[in-house]
Amino acid sequence: MTTSIVSRAKSYAFEPNYAVPPGRTLQETIESLGMDQRELATRTGLSPKHINQIIQGSATVTQETALRLERATGVPARLWNNLEMNYREQLAKLEERDQLEDDLAWLRELPVKELIARGKIEKALDPVLTLRSLLNFFGAANVVVWKRLWLSPNVAFRKSAAFKSKPGPMATWLRLGELDAKAMSCEPFDRIKFRAALENIRALTTESPETFVPKMQKLCAEAGVAVVFVPELKGAPACGAAQWLTSDKAVIQLSLRHKTNDQFWFSFFHEAGHILHDGKKEKFIDVDHEKGESEERANRYSSNILIPSERAGVLANLKSATEVVSFAKTIQIAPGIVVGRLQHDKVVGYHQFNALKVRFQWVDSD
Repeated sequence: MTTSIVSRAKSYAFEPNYAVPPGRTLQETIESLGMDQRELATRTGLSPKHINQIIQGSATVTQETALRLERATGVPARLWNNLEMNYREQLAKLEERDQLEDDLAWLRELPVKELIARGKIEKALDPVLTLRSLLNFFGAANVVVWKRLWLSPNVAFRKSAAFKSKPGPMATWLRLGELDAKAMSCEPFDRIKFRAALENIRALTTESPETFVPKMQKLCAEAGVAVVFVPELKGAPACGAAQWLTSDKAVIQLSLRHKTNDQFWFSFFHEAGHILHDGKKEKFIDVDHEKGESEERANRYSSNILIPSERAGVLANLKSATEVVSFAKTIQIAPGIVVGRLQHDKVVGYHQFNALKVRFQWVDSD
């Protein structure tokens, strides 16, 4: 029997804290050719001073200069151009680094470890590289821009008290949903198709997630709405969110926070209510006990589509699990949804009939 031992070294993102000018390679090249700077100047038609400045990194290698160097040294112009581009890019990063170091405290406001665990940013020993990865994740040039995008008083999500208390985690959760939604292909939004899709989706509440998730995503995408599922983050107690990515593409984002089918389906149709009834410039993030006219309207829509108002009068008479199941069957909806409504309306206690609810859980897709 043989035993093998495998060593796995952790890999971390790394960036040098220096920049190498193309002139260093140029100096090595002419030395290998037995040429000095003065001869190179003669062969390229450039002044000795200019050649020296290129070697020192104070003069730029233009495309014209790169062509002259190619003819004088035999080294392709594209190599000199690439060396120059990489050098200037690294110089810019070093200059930016000084600015980013002043913003490192921002990292404490965000769920960095969770984003690394989810594979959204790279792990780095250098906090500046972590900060850069976060800015790339949010699509923001710097922390000032990030605050303008997410913390300005006119940002609609800030209507939520939960967002104000933990803006970093909440913004992160929302951004995760935005990125997933952008990657989804959808038809242009059609209100009539979306209403029809919602009626069809209501009939899926008795199905398992393996069945209803792809169907609801497909039906909504055909009507111009991307439905995305993003596990909640610590500090971001959101049940769902609704917003418009463009005038033709809406997003419903769900967290599966409460894990029971009554809460899940109420949240979905609540967000759908926002898409149907609120403006395209408005954005909503919904947590427990959010108030306001739009929230009340979305609540009513969700309640009425799940249990039609003309059938709601029966609810007060449901006193047993058998009666709940029978009623749910007549309106073709999952019994757990009826239980959730009975508990909300205080017809029964929150400890009653919970066995009729279905609990959902996240499954690793890998």
